[in-house]
Amino acid sequence: MEATALGAKVRSIRKEHRITQARLAEQLGISASYLNLIEHNRRPLPAGLLLKVARLFDLDLDAFIADDTAQVHADLMEVFGDEIFDEAGLTRGDVDEVVDHHPNVARAVRTLYDALLASRRRAQDLAADSDGQAGVGHRAPASEEVGDFFQVRGNYFDELEAAAEGLSARARLDPHRMQEGLVSLLEGELGYEVRFVSAAASEGRVRRIDRAAKVVEVSELLRPRSRNFQLAHTLGLLTQSDVLDDLVDDPLLTREESRRLARVALCNYFAAAVLMPYEPFLQAVKDNRYDIELVGHRFRVSFEQVCHRLTTLRRPGREGVPFHLIRIDIAGNISKRFSASGIRFARYSGACPRWNVFRALLTPGQIRTQVSTMPDGTNFFCLARTLDKGDRGWRAFHTVHAIGLGCQVEHASALVYADGVDLSDESRHVEIGVSCRACPRKACEQRAMPSVGSPLRIDEDVRGVAFYSDVE
Repeated sequence: MEATALGAKVRSIRKEHRITQARLAEQLGISASYLNLIEHNRRPLPAGLLLKVARLFDLDLDAFIADDTAQVHADLMEVFGDEIFDEAGLTRGDVDEVVDHHPNVARAVRTLYDALLASRRRAQDLAADSDGQAGVGHRAPASEEVGDFFQVRGNYFDELEAAAEGLSARARLDPHRMQEGLVSLLEGELGYEVRFVSAAASEGRVRRIDRAAKVVEVSELLRPRSRNFQLAHTLGLLTQSDVLDDLVDDPLLTREESRRLARVALCNYFAAAVLMPYEPFLQAVKDNRYDIELVGHRFRVSFEQVCHRLTTLRRPGREGVPFHLIRIDIAGNISKRFSASGIRFARYSGACPRWNVFRALLTPGQIRTQVSTMPDGTNFFCLARTLDKGDRGWRAFHTVHAIGLGCQVEHASALVYADGVDLSDESRHVEIGVSCRACPRKACEQRAMPSVGSPLRIDEDVRGVAFYSDVE
């Protein structure tokens, strides 16, 4: 954590507790002028004073240091990329100044922009309704809230891990006979009849629970690994309702649809924990050096299921490699994202087209690797592959996604995919960004729009590698 961020944090905590600068300085045993320099980022915060501040306000040191400044900065760069700010003449330095010196103001601006987007969506919905079309814009904020909820919680839920481990141990679930074990739990312990129904009978549903009749229907179109996942998900809904209610009672989830969506996502988490219990899974990924396909064979799960489970290995003292994950469709829409690696995802726009998750769509079925460098110099080792879900009949639409997984480059040696890759060869690193508007790289040949704070200077007699690379 940079000293500037800590200085702003001290000032924020002091104001929150309504303590004057002079009073806090006295309690810390320093002069008011020295504290003023710290709070205004002109002096670093020494470790000894950091400990004093934490003890004085009864703060957990990890919680004190934990900060979302980098994410707020990235989000604000996107916010000011909106065309409504084109005439404001804002620069990257202006954003730095606000985030470093007034982080609460920066968060407030982000909140206001979220409200603006929500208003725009409501207006679009009203316009669509007046044309006789159903608007769907109101759903996006719920997904954003759920995404923030999982990000803040680090995508690790010990309550669900413990419940899944207890269920797996009690039922002695075996990956090679998983369907049999899950059906036995549903029918023998819960009294539900499990039916595998035809495509016609399922009417487009992959799973349905009839609680009154105590029947669970699962579509026969699903592959065995997907059937197992839906059965485990059903067990979560039927046995973990109280745990789910407690988890979604969170201030980040402000609306009923957000809480409902979070329950579904948490049940997916539970299902993965049942199919891939934490300790056996962690040992398997270490034994196989994170070879996703080999681990998938061990637990009889899909490539995507293993990728998702890898992002949840955050048990204190028993962590795995901290990964980020992103899933896109062929139009570039991001349907899933999470970051434990520290990489920043765009909040309001699409990702950088130079990320290898997009290139994976050009080579279906092949794993592509990339050493990526962000504008701040942070390096990531990334891998990506397409996901083919085209096994639902001749007439069904062929759905293709690509999933990307990555970690900071210092963790790459733990992955089999990095073997033979010279991680230190910067000439082979691919320069990427968060999004065009938030990226300062002016000479990028794939730049689709100018960067925030960079004036557009067009010389009709000169053309660069891309139109907006002419930005000075």
